[in-house]
Amino acid sequence: MVERYVMSIDQGTMSTRCILFDHQGRLVSVGQREHEQYFARPGWAEHDPTEIWSHLRRVVVPRALEGAGIRPEQIAAIGIANQRETTVVWDRRTGVPVGHAITWQDTRTSGYVEELRRTTGDDFFLERCGLSPTTYFSAPRLRWLFDHVDGLRERAERGEVLFGTMESWLIWNLTGGPDGGLHLTDATNASRTMLMNIRSLAWDDELLAYFDVPRAMLPEIRSSAECYGMADALLPDVPICAALGDQQAALFGQTCFAPGEAKCTYGTGSFLLVNTGTELVRSRHGLLTTVGYKIGAEPTVYALEGPIAVTGSLVQWFRDRLGLIHSAPEIETLARGVEDNGGCYIVPAFSGLFAPHWRSDARGVIVGLTSYITKGHLARAVLEATGWQTREVVDAMNADSPRPLRRLKVDGGMTSNNLLMQFLADVLDMPVVRPMVSETVSLGAAYAAGLAAGYWPDLEGLRRNWHRAAQWMPTMDPARREAEYESWRRAVERSLGWARS
Repeated sequence: MVERYVMSIDQGTMSTRCILFDHQGRLVSVGQREHEQYFARPGWAEHDPTEIWSHLRRVVVPRALEGAGIRPEQIAAIGIANQRETTVVWDRRTGVPVGHAITWQDTRTSGYVEELRRTTGDDFFLERCGLSPTTYFSAPRLRWLFDHVDGLRERAERGEVLFGTMESWLIWNLTGGPDGGLHLTDATNASRTMLMNIRSLAWDDELLAYFDVPRAMLPEIRSSAECYGMADALLPDVPICAALGDQQAALFGQTCFAPGEAKCTYGTGSFLLVNTGTELVRSRHGLLTTVGYKIGAEPTVYALEGPIAVTGSLVQWFRDRLGLIHSAPEIETLARGVEDNGGCYIVPAFSGLFAPHWRSDARGVIVGLTSYITKGHLARAVLEATGWQTREVVDAMNADSPRPLRRLKVDGGMTSNNLLMQFLADVLDMPVVRPMVSETVSLGAAYAAGLAAGYWPDLEGLRRNWHRAAQWMPTMDPARREAEYESWRRAVERSLGWARS
């Protein structure tokens, strides 16, 4: 019998990856290619969607197939995970984007967002889409494009241009592009636009009118796991059976299927999600209410999310901008050379603060500098910034959720840093657990696609694939934990209000 596999495409902030998984959820082969980052002005962050599609088609998928030594017909299904909120608009007839994709990190809409909050307030949006206005989401970017690209809104009204997040762009191209490509999104990605009604999972007429977005340019909203169509432009007769935003895919890949189960993915930024079941919990403490996943016709599963803008990218800054280390792993060695942070704290509000503060006027600060501070203390402060930001989000989740977090499942590149993982357990005062398969974003997309295609039978079968690789238990003295947390909060206060519109 010929072995079959599930293909996961993870279109991320820094690169696009293709990973093949077998029935046991084991990684079989990987293809990956980084893409260019464009920073045309302060606060702007863009990608070239044409470059990303080209990399997927010419490099990423072929490398994964070649690495496994298999043929396309051995692929049972494709699942797609993607950087969320990143906004693409393209010509329906030619497939040419109207410009670069505006990424989730971009803050050019901060002035417009401040006006929304001042004139309309949060409740109008929270009642409909579960989100407060911030630069993070897609709808303000669409408005910016309409205001700055001549004739774009009129073309959108005529249905000449299409809008989507990155999974919509890839699915449209995979299924034919200008020659009948499918224009769709899933509920997890649609829930990040500020245009979808969080209860009905349909585009909301009042939100469309408010942002002046023509319905003709919007993709069809589908569930996260169902067979959408064939990837004939790249892999003939291979079905695309799942799409999820990357952090929801990680929640699924970590098998957080029960209410109260939580994960945090540590990458460029970090994203902590807790499953709230079929209950839609409205946050009162600076978190986002979002769709966790929707499997076929089954009830929608919701989540609370706390996004942190800068974690892994702070290590990159320490390496590339300051030149204090030559590679990311070196930071652990440097930080272990000192006993503590020497009283130094770094708040990495490079483009403002995300959850639970949502302050676009914040900017990065280093506080507590004395002549005693060495680069080792700075390295430790860089790592500890991730721990303290996570603590703020966990505190908000425990205040919002009827089920306090008991442990945290972690994944992503930063989890290889044992010093950081122990610090997380210490400041959260709970077990921190890492799975055998660290590529949980890709695994979650594969799991959802495999379920839809019948490759895996049910959620319990997926749970049996999850195995613990490492666990860290808290050891920090409680008095020290709270004293240092108070110092962190004082540092955060000093970062606020620096940027002026």
